Amino acid sequence: MRRRPARDHRRGAGARARARWADRRARGGPPSRRAADHPAGPRHLPRRPERAAPAVKLTILTQYYPPEVGAPQGRWSALAAAFRRRGHAVTVLTAMPNYPTGRIYPGYGGVLRREVRDGVRVIRTFVFPTQKADLLRRLSSYFSFVFASATVGTVFLKRPDYLIVESPPLFLGLAGVWLSWVKHCRMIFNVSDLWPESAVRLGVLRPEGLAYRLSEWLERFCYRRAAFVTGQTRAIVGDIAARFPWCRTYHLSNGVNDRVFHPDRRTAEARVALGPTDACIAFYAGLHGLAQGLDRVLDAAAVLADTPLRFVLMGDGPTKADLVRQAWERGLTNVDFLDARPTSDVPPLLAAADVVVVPLVTHLPGATPSKLYEAMASGRPVVLVAEGEPAAIVREQQAGLIVAPGDAAGLAQALRTLCGDAVLRERLGANGRQAAERYFNQTEIDDRFVDFLERQHELEMAVGGVAPRPAPRGEAT
Repeated sequence: MRRRPARDHRRGAGARARARWADRRARGGPPSRRAADHPAGPRHLPRRPERAAPAVKLTILTQYYPPEVGAPQGRWSALAAAFRRRGHAVTVLTAMPNYPTGRIYPGYGGVLRREVRDGVRVIRTFVFPTQKADLLRRLSSYFSFVFASATVGTVFLKRPDYLIVESPPLFLGLAGVWLSWVKHCRMIFNVSDLWPESAVRLGVLRPEGLAYRLSEWLERFCYRRAAFVTGQTRAIVGDIAARFPWCRTYHLSNGVNDRVFHPDRRTAEARVALGPTDACIAFYAGLHGLAQGLDRVLDAAAVLADTPLRFVLMGDGPTKADLVRQAWERGLTNVDFLDARPTSDVPPLLAAADVVVVPLVTHLPGATPSKLYEAMASGRPVVLVAEGEPAAIVREQQAGLIVAPGDAAGLAQALRTLCGDAVLRERLGANGRQAAERYFNQTEIDDRFVDFLERQHELEMAVGGVAPRPAPRGEAT
């Protein structure tokens, strides 16, 4: 009987394992798994099956979500759908729908409502709705949702891998930081407008005031607590990177579904809904709020009262009642107001217009209205009342005419030029459509972000901690 050699306790575990393996080979043990020793040769060594990327559990915290109509509502519903298509779990924590009328939609209300919308789990909670533009009511609305979402999220929200928080309102970052801490998940802070800078430009905050200083502190606090910060424009991402160089950023551009918004969506019924078929229709569809400066559009309408051009303003918001009153008092018979309509009604109306007006009251750093992309995808020439990045887009793509904010005479002249030249309208509209297809396709933008977050999640799962710093994204989307 052969005696087993005594174990040498002075050797380490690795040395003992190597000794056992050598002993097994000497006694005719299993063949080596080295590629060079495989009978089929080193190039044909069977591979282990590739493991699928782990599913991402994502929660989106936003005050605005369908059935409401608007830029953030469309952006987040499209992104949620993109994650769902790739097999990931998506939950949305949002408010009871009330935008832009300031009234809770029929069938909603209370403190908690759970539903499934387009395959996405939606948790809705209380918000104090308001349509008033005054600061106190706005703050009451914002903070009511901050506290309600933090409370309901703590109790009813399952632990996600990532929590995306929408700003503005900037205050929602407080609920985001709390929930990311309670649920032990990573927060992605999304910035669609630079606050408090935009609030100062709109005259809501004074740069020397206490509210502004508190907002600056909150902005820095949210960025520091975020795994990374996404921004809807290059200007937003660049501003954040310049002021907070330690901040990880990603350019998550706005875009448009170019199959929904298309020149072929034009119908005879939509054209009749806008006005006389022999008139040149300048169309605006969206929020009637402080940032849009629609009173300057009324000034342009007064200048063009003796022309066949008609203005159609569709939507709702805190300044609409005052705009309707101004138009009536000034006798502007060439201005029509339409109520807000469901999202599905907008593409045919955009395609049926002659010109689409996209206004901003002043230069808002980083702001690019999403309605710009919708007008371009619809093949309509744009009269853009803005500076900065949106003006650069229109100029580079030759998709319309640009007017400085506040210049009512310039707006009137641009509209007069386009309405008098059908060939120019068609050329600018075709350029815009081509640019929307090439650079601002919402599906492609969302798929790239899903790819990015999948890689981040896979890296974090592999290392069991924080993934390597991602490169800032600045590609044209």
